[in-house]
Amino acid sequence: MADRLRGIRILHEDPDVIVIVKPAGLLVQALRHGREPSVEAILTDYVRKGQWKSRRQVYLVHRLDRETSGVMMVAKTEAVQEYFRSNWNELTEKTYLARVEGTLSSESGVFESWLCEDDDLFVRSTPDKARGKYARTEWRVVGTDPAVAVGTGPTTRVEAVLKTGRKNQIRVQFAEAGHPVVGDAKYGHGKKGQALCLHAWKLKFVHPYRRRTFAFESPPPALLA
Repeated sequence: MADRLRGIRILHEDPDVIVIVKPAGLLVQALRHGREPSVEAILTDYVRKGQWKSRRQVYLVHRLDRETSGVMMVAKTEAVQEYFRSNWNELTEKTYLARVEGTLSSESGVFESWLCEDDDLFVRSTPDKARGKYARTEWRVVGTDPAVAVGTGPTTRVEAVLKTGRKNQIRVQFAEAGHPVVGDAKYGHGKKGQALCLHAWKLKFVHPYRRRTFAFESPPPALLA
């Protein structure tokens, strides 16, 4: 079973949801016409239990970047998928740990911007609120490493709570603030193949039928300890 899950670790399963820890490097959803493993495909195979004629499948309700490790959830029915997607920000809370370049000027703060994606799949802030999607991240410093050099100086560990769930939100907002996530080759100074120092640490959500809050967390990898 472990081999079939391709490094995915299941934290919780019930008739409605599966909560997992996704390893870094694994796609959440397969690329169009691609054959790479993905969380969606692996967990669909898991719920079918080897019955290739089964119509069971999992349904994505949120995503993690390919390079990001940590806690995520999938739905087991379309009804549960719609429950979360229709009211995601009110029903869930996602907390990340990140190591960013440099030393931040304050111990905590909030990033607010409107994000849009260009034709090259690059996300950036825009002054045009009609064109972008509102993104809010609340963050606080949890540690500094003045002796850790990444080519531009010291690094800072931060806790970031997403109040919206936009594509590449944490990576873009910290990069635009002058503190890109360490190892980020797309928005920062990372190199291809370098580990991205971003981890989905905690996930809370209101269960669709049990009507109580569930909370899960995944210990951070060594690069964020």
